[in-house]
Amino acid sequence: MPIDNKQILIVTSEFPPQPGGIGNHAYQLALALNQKGFKVKVIADERSLQGNEETEFDLTLPFSVIRIQRDRFRLKMYLNRIIKTYKNFSNSSHVIATGKFSLWNVAFISLFKKAKTLAVIHGTEVNFKPILLKKSVNIALKRMDTIVAVSNYTKHLVQHLKKAIVVIPNGINCSEWQNSGHSELELKGNPVITTVGRVSSRKGQLNVIKHLPELLKYYPELHYHCIGIPSEADHFRTVAADLNVQSHITFHGALEEQQLKQALKHTDIFVMLSSESKTGDVEGFGIAILEANAIGVPAIGALNCGIEDAVQTGVSGVLINSDDSLAFKEATDAIINAKDMFSKGAVAWANQHDWAIVIERYIALLS
Repeated sequence: MPIDNKQILIVTSEFPPQPGGIGNHAYQLALALNQKGFKVKVIADERSLQGNEETEFDLTLPFSVIRIQRDRFRLKMYLNRIIKTYKNFSNSSHVIATGKFSLWNVAFISLFKKAKTLAVIHGTEVNFKPILLKKSVNIALKRMDTIVAVSNYTKHLVQHLKKAIVVIPNGINCSEWQNSGHSELELKGNPVITTVGRVSSRKGQLNVIKHLPELLKYYPELHYHCIGIPSEADHFRTVAADLNVQSHITFHGALEEQQLKQALKHTDIFVMLSSESKTGDVEGFGIAILEANAIGVPAIGALNCGIEDAVQTGVSGVLINSDDSLAFKEATDAIINAKDMFSKGAVAWANQHDWAIVIERYIALLS
C-alpha cells in the first residue's frame, strides 16, 4: 500500500501540551510520520480543567487529534476512549498503542475490528507489581502484531512473552536543542551538574544528593541543579539538610523551554541516576540525556535501567551503579579531564538519534 493511502491511528495515554515522556514520544512520532507522507490521527485525553490548552495546541498541528473530554467520572472517560478507538479502527491501516490503557484499549478493539496493531512499550507499563495488572498487560501485548521497545532494558522486561520485539530508541529533534538562543539565566557552581525531570525517586535526584558529601571533598564548589516539577523536593531538601549539603543544591521547578536550554548550556555534566520505585516505576530510556547531549553536555547515567541505551559510555558520558559514590567521583573526573572529547562525542551520539533517522525504522515496520 502506498504511503499516501496509509492512515495511522495513534492511541496514547499522554499527549502535549501536558508533560509526559510517553506523550512527547507520541507527538514526535506523529509529526515525523506526517512529514513522511502518512495520514495521521491521534486519540488522546484532555488533561487541563477546561480543555482550552489542548484546543489551542491542537490547532497548530498538521494532523488531527481526537480528544477525550475530561470528566470527573473516570469510567465515562474510559468508555469514551473505547468508543472513539472503535469508530476509527477500521479506517486505519495501522493502529499504534502507547501507554497502559491504550494497550488494553487497542487489544480489546482488535477482537472486533481489523487493522495491523503496533505497541510501543516504554518501561513502567510492563513492570507493574500487582499480578493481575501485569497479566492484563501481557494479554494485551500478545494480541499485538508488532511490539516496539524503546530500549533493550524494556525489551528484557517482556521477554517472557516469547514474541519478537523490535528495539527502536527514543528520538529527538537535534536542531531544536542546538538552536538554544540567548537568555540571561546562569547557573552557579564549578562544576555545574544538572538533572532534568520530575523530582522523584525514579528520576534519581535523591541518589545524586546522597553522593554529594563524598563528591564535595574533591569539588568543593560543585553545585547540583534540579529542574522539573518538584513532586518530592521537600523530602529531598530534608535529606540534603541532614547531610549538610543543602547549600550546594538548587531546586528550580519546571522551566520554560528557552530557560531549560540555557540551563543546559551552562551545565558541565548532566546526571540521571534513576532507580526503580516500589511500585515498579522505571526509567525506560532517558530522553533528557540526549537533549543535553545535543547541546554538547555529556552525561553520567545509571546502569540497570533504560538509561544504558541512552549513554554511549566513554563517548557521550559514563554509566555507573547509582549507589556507588566512588564510581560517581571517577566518572566526574573522567568527564572534567576530557571535556572537549566528551562534548563532541555527546553531540555525535545525539545526532544518531535524530527523528529523521529514527522514523525510518518505524516506517520499515509499517511498510
